[in-house]
This record gives sequence, C-alpha cells and structure tokens, in this order.
Amino acid sequence: MAIQLINDQSSVPDDVHGTAATIGVYDGVHRGHCQLLSTLRDKAEEQGLATAVITFDQHPARITSPKNAPKLLTSLSQKIELFESQGIDYVYIIKFDKKRSMTPADEFFRSVFVEGVKAKAIIVGEDFQFGHNRTGDVAFLKREGAKEGIEALGLQLFRHSTAPDVVVSSTAIRLALGEGDVRMAAEMLGRQYKIEGTVVKGDQRGRQIGFPTANLSIGEEILLPRDGVYACWYKRPDGSRHMAAVNIGRRPTFQTDGSKSILEAHLLGFDGELYGESGQVEFVDYLREERQFDGVDALTSQLKSDVQASKAILRAV
Repeated sequence: MAIQLINDQSSVPDDVHGTAATIGVYDGVHRGHCQLLSTLRDKAEEQGLATAVITFDQHPARITSPKNAPKLLTSLSQKIELFESQGIDYVYIIKFDKKRSMTPADEFFRSVFVEGVKAKAIIVGEDFQFGHNRTGDVAFLKREGAKEGIEALGLQLFRHSTAPDVVVSSTAIRLALGEGDVRMAAEMLGRQYKIEGTVVKGDQRGRQIGFPTANLSIGEEILLPRDGVYACWYKRPDGSRHMAAVNIGRRPTFQTDGSKSILEAHLLGFDGELYGESGQVEFVDYLREERQFDGVDALTSQLKSDVQASKAILRAV
C-alpha cells in the first residue's frame, strides 16, 4: 500500500482500527529516526496495527523562535519519500502556526493521538516534549495513554557507532555539514546528504572558461554544507546520475556581490541543457575550501584538479 497523507483537520480512515504512532519533526530521517521507525513497525505488526508518523508542515521553531529556527536537512516532500521507504502507512501532517503552538498538551494529545490517528501505541524518543510550554513528555504520554488504553514508550537516544559520546541527531548532522564533514553527516543519516533544486540561468562564467555549471536554486529554508568544493553525484529527472564537482560559495575570483552562497554543479563529461530542470546533488566528499585565485588561468588549473579528484573519489564508491 502506498503511503497515505492526512491533514490535521481529518483522521485516519474509519476502517483503520488503530495505529502505532510516533511524532516529531523528523528532519533528515536519520539513523536514530530509522531505528525508532523500525521499533514502530515491529509494534504495529505485533498488535495488528497500521503505522503512523505525525509531523509538521514546517519546523515549529519557525513559529516559536524564528530567529533561532534551524535550516532544514530535508524538505517535507523528501521526508514523505523517506517515510515511505521505511514502510510507514500514514503521515499525519500538522499545520503548525501560532494558534497550534498555544495548544495545551492534553488537548493536543486528544485531538491528535486519540482522535486523529487512533493510536493504540505511541513510541517517541526519551527526550520528546510537546504542547504549549512543552509540558507534555513521555511520562505524560504514559499517564494519559493509560486512561485511553494506549501504550506509550520512550526509547533511548541512538548513539554513533564509532563515537558513542555522540548522539545521532538532526543538530549533530547540521554541525557536521557546517564543518564540511559530509562523510560524518552520511554516517549519521545512513545515506549521503542530498539537496534538491531547480536549475536557473547564471552569468555563464563557468561555460566561458570550459567548465559549464548547473546553478541550483535552493529553498531558503534548506541547509547548504559549508562553502567549498565537493565530489558529488548529480541526479536528473530522468533518473540518470552523473559525476560532478560542486562548488558552494560566493565566487571571490570573479568578485561577485557575495551576499549569499550559491551551489554550482559541473557535470563531468556532460554536454547539454539543464535549465528549468530539477536536480538533486548527493554529497560524497569534501575536496577543499573556496578561495580567491590570481586569475582565470590559476582557477582553471585548479578546476581541472578538482575534476580529477572528484572522478577518483566517485569511482571508488
């Protein structure tokens, strides 16, 4: 059965007699999340239930603390695809606005868990909190759940296999990406970090020096890794994958205004038009920092080296 989406003005279908449910932002759907979803599937199978993930149309911090809201690892559409790959039956999407942020924990529990997804089991991380002023937690879920015949479990946080002091979390992945450590991010995600966007027309400087690039327009809410050059895979809408050397930065050699970082992907051995297409960049390894060169010749020489380094890395994976 294909995954089914439910908005928070509705509920799971009448013929669903109950769900094993979890709730969270689930940004990145990383290995810790996937471990919890595996436990959720096991609980659902054990009790003959459907599985349901309750999540939000935007990060709640964009409403409750907009200045501190993090950039996202995954768009909502990416998250839904990842939930489907994990065998989830229903995704219950909460429209998170100011009114919703003021909902008391007991009201939220009844409208979402009891009436919305018809939960018979709830599984969350041990540090989970919800409701206005974050007054709902695992103890609350266990107490209120018992009144409704709902079993509630709080799972221990998932730790990195080779660094047990590191809790695998969306925050830890953002920190790794902020340092350009896309390999560490991939270890915590369980896959390479991916960014999607639409190819837009740039100033053609790459094409003029023999290195045409696809300039991807990325949503402002999505996290770009640290400025630098990366070995990546580039996926087109037709499913084809291409080796790519990707630059994230402000192109100091050309003295652009530098107001924001942009992502430019040079597809190795590709000669064609990409404008208007969607594209997906999969980060494999960090090559070097972005820097200013003395001129076009020095830049071109370095780009040739970047292409060779990218080929060597990508052929090895």
